[in-house]
Amino acid sequence: MSDEESEDTGVRITDKRRIDPDTFEVRQPSVVGAPDDGGIVEGEFGEVEAKVAELTSDLQRVHAEYANYRKRVDRDRELIRETAIGSVFAALLPVLDAVDQAREHGELEGAFKSVGESLQSTCTKLGLEVFGAADEPFDPTVHEALTSVSDEAVTEPTVTSVYQPGYRFAGRILRPARVAVAGTD
Repeated sequence: MSDEESEDTGVRITDKRRIDPDTFEVRQPSVVGAPDDGGIVEGEFGEVEAKVAELTSDLQRVHAEYANYRKRVDRDRELIRETAIGSVFAALLPVLDAVDQAREHGELEGAFKSVGESLQSTCTKLGLEVFGAADEPFDPTVHEALTSVSDEAVTEPTVTSVYQPGYRFAGRILRPARVAVAGTD
């Protein structure tokens, strides 16, 4: 076998290092390689850039979709949390009413007093709002009128007494205030 034949059939080594081992300088990229050494032909360079741009836009779109998904899941998770806490508060309303009635009748004493006050303060800390007071304007969106009387002294429908206070959590009314209303006829 001659030397030329062994070069054609032997192992071919291509040095693709960016730093020249003899001069230790950064090599300038050579002219875009010929198809036979695996390089990119001039015409293919535009196609590669187009493919990179397409893949980049796809990646950006997927990233935006994922960010929107995360926001939606966080919003849904918060809504589920508020709904669960609201349903627990709704179940506790009769207990809170009983504590208020015991306080009004002077029966809230001793250990029961501390339990009742602790329950009410914990509910307040968690965001339960009590509303409905005498002498405030009647609002049908938050008040339920159980009785009404005619009174010429008032200029607009006004709450005269509160039978049961209303409760609200996270902007949602759990129970409207049950009231007596005075108004002009």
